[in-house]
Amino acid sequence: MTLPMHFAPPVDEYTLDQRTVRRMFDRASATYAEAAVVQSEIRSRLLERLDVVKLQPERVLDLGAASGSSTRALKQRYPKAQVIALDLSHRMLQRAAREQSLLRRFHRVTADAHRLPFRDATIDFVFSNLMLAWCNDVDAVLAEAARVLRVDGLLTFTTLGPDTLREVREAFARMDRCTHVHRFLDMHDLGDALVRTGFADPVMETERLVVTYPSVAALLNELRRSGAGNATIGRAAGLTGRGRFDEARAALESTRRDDVIPITVEVVYGHAWKGEPPLHRSARGETVVPLEALRRSIRKS
Repeated sequence: MTLPMHFAPPVDEYTLDQRTVRRMFDRASATYAEAAVVQSEIRSRLLERLDVVKLQPERVLDLGAASGSSTRALKQRYPKAQVIALDLSHRMLQRAAREQSLLRRFHRVTADAHRLPFRDATIDFVFSNLMLAWCNDVDAVLAEAARVLRVDGLLTFTTLGPDTLREVREAFARMDRCTHVHRFLDMHDLGDALVRTGFADPVMETERLVVTYPSVAALLNELRRSGAGNATIGRAAGLTGRGRFDEARAALESTRRDDVIPITVEVVYGHAWKGEPPLHRSARGETVVPLEALRRSIRKS
């Protein structure tokens, strides 16, 4: 099978070190469920969007399941479906086991979203909350989701947009030339990537949340305990000097309003169906039609 063409981003200082990503989430596995307040709110908003979708999937993939809260919710919503929690962090999935009940069990798979360990066209629904922000090659991840989805299968996801943590980015930019905040993709770029990788008529939208913190320490503590640290290869190699850190903290403090520090989170929502495989012509000029496409056409007629 030939996967759709995709365009990997160039390796630069914003490239994510996937081993660092795994280590951060492994370390945060014990505190993630309590600390990931923003992630939980976004997950709830994404789940609410399923209320208007008529879907009776047999096999559901929670892509980037973390500690399993979304997997549990998906199993409750689709009790007859086989639900799979997949994450890069094995320790997160160990925590996810606690989200199961006797009658609401799900599978757990440790794997990289860039290389899904499933056969073609074996999944009906892929759900993903804030996982794409931790991937270097979004096209490759979306192409994998398209590969494992059946035609007319659904992908729904959230990720973070470019304005996320802009206050932190601006404050730490005064310190040095190292990277301190990840680079997040624009909604339009994500929509284009969906079309490139085999999805039909994607629906994209954004919303901006303003999350307030009583102190810079509270913000940094939440990021650390939820695993949302800096995994870029351009991050500072050693500890940041106290003087330079104090400058960045003072810059963040200067944004304080009503005795709290406001931090922007831009949420990108994506919703797209797996499209029909494209028809192509053989070397002899014949139009090649996939057998499954013919079967669907016969069923509809």
